Amino acid sequence: MAQAMKIAIVDDEQDMRQSISQWLALSGFDTETYPSAEDALKSLGADFAGAVVSDIKMPGMDGMAFLKRLMSVDSALPVIMITGHGDVPMAVEAMRVGAYDFLEKPFNPDRMTELAKKATQYRRLTLDNRALRRELSDGTTLMKKLIGASLVMDRLREDILDLGQADGHVLIDGETGTGKTLVAHALHAVGAKAGKKFVLMSCAAHDEDALARRLFGPMADDTLPALEEARGGTLVLEDIEALPQSLQARLLSWMNDQGTPAETRIVAISNLQEQGKTCEDVLRPDLYFRLAAMKITLPPLRQRGEDILMLFTQFGEQFAEEYGCDAPQVSAQEAAQLLQAPWPGNIRQLINVAERAVLQNRRGSGTIASLLMAENDDAQPVMTTEGKPLKEYVEAFERMLIDNTMRRHKGSIVNVMDELCLPRRTLNEKMAKYGLQRSDYL
Repeated sequence: MAQAMKIAIVDDEQDMRQSISQWLALSGFDTETYPSAEDALKSLGADFAGAVVSDIKMPGMDGMAFLKRLMSVDSALPVIMITGHGDVPMAVEAMRVGAYDFLEKPFNPDRMTELAKKATQYRRLTLDNRALRRELSDGTTLMKKLIGASLVMDRLREDILDLGQADGHVLIDGETGTGKTLVAHALHAVGAKAGKKFVLMSCAAHDEDALARRLFGPMADDTLPALEEARGGTLVLEDIEALPQSLQARLLSWMNDQGTPAETRIVAISNLQEQGKTCEDVLRPDLYFRLAAMKITLPPLRQRGEDILMLFTQFGEQFAEEYGCDAPQVSAQEAAQLLQAPWPGNIRQLINVAERAVLQNRRGSGTIASLLMAENDDAQPVMTTEGKPLKEYVEAFERMLIDNTMRRHKGSIVNVMDELCLPRRTLNEKMAKYGLQRSDYL
């Protein structure tokens, strides 16, 4: 359940502070009151998770000076100003300075609640977007999102770290749903351009004329074309195969003009789904080889072995928390079915199956096998053509079982031993074999 957003109430009149606080508290807000702007400034920073309600006329620092100080701390902090009768010009000035809105005394309490809800929704969106931007600029965080203990994922992480530090342009390809855009973010975040601009655009989202303007300019308004906007940073071109031949030539010319090392890095993502064709077949050769000098091909999920169970468990737990129910317990047979499924939609498809499995579990009906069959267009039992030895299935299930049990018991070795009927030495040996550490579950 989302935490109630805060409302900071600043007014030198105690009765007014209390009445506003009581009314907003009844509406579900977490209120904080301050008798002066000076007191409020000691507590209100750029990370304040809520909105501010302030009177304009106060002794000492008045509301306008207070507003200007808040805007200097965080210009996106929503501040609702309360004005006296006849102070509309002052309220208009407050809006110009950056106030979210204003209320004129005597005000309707329902109007106060309505404004508070809109202001806090705006604030939550602002903070969420900031958190996302921080996450997408944090190489450590992004690398942790590339979950998997398989050899192909180890190699992928090594490639990202190596190519991220290089200066050249990069081509990323792989099947749909494998996480190509996430890898593009990671390449930027772990490289020398991490603090610079990261611009993402799709070559399939515009017709040729609009795409030319979006990429090279001129734009109809004051916005910069993508190549100029990303100057000094990274420009990610999704669906590079959709770039018309004429614009491929212009892009290559621009890349050649940059020289070496490139001031702006191009990361091209190929989402080519046409049977029997590769990105090399649809791009002009000189552009392809310029981009593919550094190339990352993402592994399909069916080649990642026990990563499938690890991912299914993680997404299942996330959805279970979101829906307020228990995550489904995967049997040995279901684990084998998950490992054998072809996963044409890769991670995106697995996330969908994990969510539906949680919803099924909440209703107490359905099986993972039925979900996998529903995901298969032919409605036939889902089996890959790539045979795996029985030992691989057994080890993958065993690792998942120990991992899930350790999570459930928060790293309590005794409880895990009791549930799995394993002596301590055997459990220790198996945890070491599968790279599981007790400290990760505490």
